[in-house]
Amino acid sequence: MGGLLGLLDDIAALAKLSAASLDDVSAAAGRATAKAAGVVVDDTAVTPQYLQGVSPERELPIVKQIALGSIRNKLIFILPLALLLNHFLPALLPIILMVGGTYLAFEGAEKVWHKLTGHHDDTPAVAKGPEAEKRIVSGAIRTDLILSAEIMVIALSSVAHQPFWSQLVSLIVVALFITVLVYGVVALLIRMDDIGLRLAQRDSSAMKRLGRGMVVAMPKVLALIGLVGTVAMLWVGGHILLVNLGEEGVGWLNAPYDWVHHVEQRIAASAGALGGALGWGFNTLCSAVVGLAVGSLVVAAVTAFSSRDPKAE
Repeated sequence: MGGLLGLLDDIAALAKLSAASLDDVSAAAGRATAKAAGVVVDDTAVTPQYLQGVSPERELPIVKQIALGSIRNKLIFILPLALLLNHFLPALLPIILMVGGTYLAFEGAEKVWHKLTGHHDDTPAVAKGPEAEKRIVSGAIRTDLILSAEIMVIALSSVAHQPFWSQLVSLIVVALFITVLVYGVVALLIRMDDIGLRLAQRDSSAMKRLGRGMVVAMPKVLALIGLVGTVAMLWVGGHILLVNLGEEGVGWLNAPYDWVHHVEQRIAASAGALGGALGWGFNTLCSAVVGLAVGSLVVAAVTAFSSRDPKAE
């Protein structure tokens, strides 16, 4: 009898330990998700611009393909690599992030310069066939790879003190939750006009007005989201470059972010209730300017290289 009671005590203790571990993982995943919230907003804003010109019946299937690609990015590529590098070569993580930040800045700057020069493609992507759709999906997944890497590395930094298995489970939870959140919101946004059409067919005059208003407003909303997505690429790319250069501790490389951070703190301390928001806005503006500058240099280099005539050599 005593042996049975001892076994039950051991089982109860193990159950309590497991419950505590689950609580720790849940809390860590929550903190990691909250810390990465800024990049999540950017990810949500960037994705819909890839669906402009896509026929309505292909929108949700394309979102599904991008979401599956995002899960694959996070769980198969980014998560194992981030954990391994964090354990064996933590100094490489900032360098990888800066490469990704440069790519984001390049994509954002390219869109800005195409808009300013009037260079754009007016033909809807789906009119060109399945190959064009594949290019849309692959382009969105490539961009998602950079944003997902930023999300996962930020999340990793908030659970770095946890044991390995807690880190692993926490990051898996973050990856799944954020992907469902981002692409759920994207799917809702791109189908909002269909919801408006259904409301416009209701008997209620109020529902009809709401539905018509949604249908009229959605093109403008999606255009605004496309603009936000471009700014987000510049902002996140520039911020990655600023922060990681500043953290490298290499002499003058600290200076730009030190200055931005110093001014942000002064604004936050002197502007009263709005200080935090104004300071964040200043930091964001500086990051976007850096992103546009670096991205423009890469655009110029890529354009010069791609315009070279091989026959001239």
